[in-house]
Amino acid sequence: MKKLLMLLFILSIMILAACSGDNEEETENETSSENETRSVTVEDATGEKTIEGTPENVVVLEWSYAEELQALGMEPTGVADLDSYGDWVDVGIPFSDSVEDVGTRQEPNLEAISRLEPDLIIGVDFRHEEIAEDLEEIAPTLMFAPYSEESAQNQFDAMLEEFNTVATAVDKEDEAEQAVSKMEQSFEEQRARLEEAGQEDMNYVISQAFTAQNTPTLRLFTDNSMVANVMGELGMTNDYESEELEIYGYTETTVETLQNYQDSNFFYIVQDEDNIFDEQLAGNPVWEELDFVKNDRLYQMPGSTWTFGGPLSAEVLAEQVVDSVLEKEGESE
Repeated sequence: MKKLLMLLFILSIMILAACSGDNEEETENETSSENETRSVTVEDATGEKTIEGTPENVVVLEWSYAEELQALGMEPTGVADLDSYGDWVDVGIPFSDSVEDVGTRQEPNLEAISRLEPDLIIGVDFRHEEIAEDLEEIAPTLMFAPYSEESAQNQFDAMLEEFNTVATAVDKEDEAEQAVSKMEQSFEEQRARLEEAGQEDMNYVISQAFTAQNTPTLRLFTDNSMVANVMGELGMTNDYESEELEIYGYTETTVETLQNYQDSNFFYIVQDEDNIFDEQLAGNPVWEELDFVKNDRLYQMPGSTWTFGGPLSAEVLAEQVVDSVLEKEGESE
């Protein structure tokens, strides 16, 4: 009798295990089936694109979209100019060692991209238009135009539109909504920090500065830029204006232009190894006689401040702007 009961017990365990295995297999099959049958149509710079399935293996040929994937909780499989990414883009989320370099942003390595067997490739027309067909032969490709005349009207709005397109393509709409909400909350927090320090309503000119052909060169950001939009969210007013629409969101000029903005607060982004203000412009009478220089209304920001990114960079930028102001306040106390 005991043997019979034991046999029945063992058989029942085996039946339950088999049923459990069947359920797990059915769940896996259902997930696989959903992934295979998912089809979504999005619009990029070339028109409508239909993405079949849910891309998980994504190669990115422009840094902004690598960062956007990070904001969606994903990591790209391959990134162009991977080694230089961290020098210019610092959003606090380093790539793992599994991310592969796929050549330069200007000249991606098609063989390296193909080896990664991507589900999706993301590029930009101004760099990759000539190899678009080659990319499409490897995998479905989204081609954006961040510096078209349409996008240049407001680069911040264009970024959000592209971000949502990427999110739709990879089935991360909820994550995109959360990322944008987090960004907006961050703007409110940083604006509050300025107000608490009595530094609300600052007027400014902001520059990314570097040496070009042995000449100290300044990019002065215009109101359509990502930078000016973020600083506007902080309650700041941009003093610099251009007579024409700047496709890249800035005017490239020299130090003499700054004489028109004596009453501004001057924010600047500069690489430590190419600090034109401490080096070439030190002792230059044009620079030294500027009112904001003489009265020390200068706010230095890190060289890794990224001015062309997505929601994560916008958050970092807002924080770095406010940090530079509060650090200056701390110095004066």
